[in-house]
Amino acid sequence: MSPMHCDILIQGGGPVGLACAAWCLQKLPDAKIILLDRNPMDDAEIAEFDSRGTALSHGSKLLLDTIGAWPKECADIHRVHVSQAGRFGRTLMTREELGQEALGHIVRYRDIHLTLRKTLRELQKNSSNFVWRHIDPRANIEATAHAIIAQCIVHAEGGLFKKQDWVESGRDYEQSALVGLVEVESAEPHQAWERFTSEGPLAVLPSHYGPNILNLVWCGSPESSQARLEMNETDFLKSLRDAFGSRVGAFLKIQDRRLYPLGLNYRKEIVQVNEVWIGNAAQTLHPVAGQGLNLGLRDAYLLADKLSTLFARPEEQITLAQVHQKLAEYALSRKLDRTTTIGLTDTMARIFTSNLLPVVLARGLALTALQWLPPVKTALARQMMFGRR
Repeated sequence: MSPMHCDILIQGGGPVGLACAAWCLQKLPDAKIILLDRNPMDDAEIAEFDSRGTALSHGSKLLLDTIGAWPKECADIHRVHVSQAGRFGRTLMTREELGQEALGHIVRYRDIHLTLRKTLRELQKNSSNFVWRHIDPRANIEATAHAIIAQCIVHAEGGLFKKQDWVESGRDYEQSALVGLVEVESAEPHQAWERFTSEGPLAVLPSHYGPNILNLVWCGSPESSQARLEMNETDFLKSLRDAFGSRVGAFLKIQDRRLYPLGLNYRKEIVQVNEVWIGNAAQTLHPVAGQGLNLGLRDAYLLADKLSTLFARPEEQITLAQVHQKLAEYALSRKLDRTTTIGLTDTMARIFTSNLLPVVLARGLALTALQWLPPVKTALARQMMFGRR
């Protein structure tokens, strides 16, 4: 069998790979684009997948709106309260301070995935050269890609920390995140809470199920997190109340508990000749600031923008040197945003898990200073919402 030829090969059918394909098709409807996707073709199977709530920034909403890929069911965040458990220091961020519709949004991961699949199918109707190939999830995606000759190869294989087949730079935080849905007595609508405990961040976030069903993300040591996963409901809710406090009244019920190991992986170089890495294939972050998927979506959007200027005229012969030059421009344009977001997330993940007294005091002072220095708080919030351009 003779190899297939294409302009752009995208490896990975998660949200970042799908978004990249969608933005490429929107800008280059006649380009020869192949998407290799290890997810099933049937949406019904996807609907049974990951139901965890994922934080999307308002900047990500604006990007996804450009292709009509914003999920209908989501919970908006209007206020974020950040504090330390048992220590001084707190700050409150509001949408009014920033003049924005929302500070962020909580969306089920599977809803993001399904909405992007629907969007891509609509764009596919006007792109006869687009090939969306679903492959066996057990197959080696690289082996399949070897049968395709592409002028540009986009790696969007993603993956969770410790399940990735690459580790270049980073660290193991020796933490796990326990996620689930918790029913509470009296939550205020659109309110998010980030509480820093002696083991790590504990976040209670809105959900689209209603004001009293909240998303829980509780980071702790692998041993403590595993113990919490195995606790009966009564003991778990008591432990949660002890760590979080009484800001949302009583914790009434917990469901869908899951555990994820946490760490940082990142590639120092995201371009190699005609290959480029985006999303979790380029960097996997701690969830402390909810930046991983948002950074990946910015990767995908700006890469599609760069590639659109290269493949805009299909009749022209594109050289390997031209592809490399364009990808090098992309890497340079992403350097500040990647460096800032990785550095900020890593610093927060490490500082907010330290129990050394000088660090604890510094954390309290920093949170207090944020509350009383609006320009600094606004700058930090805008970084979380829109990244660095």
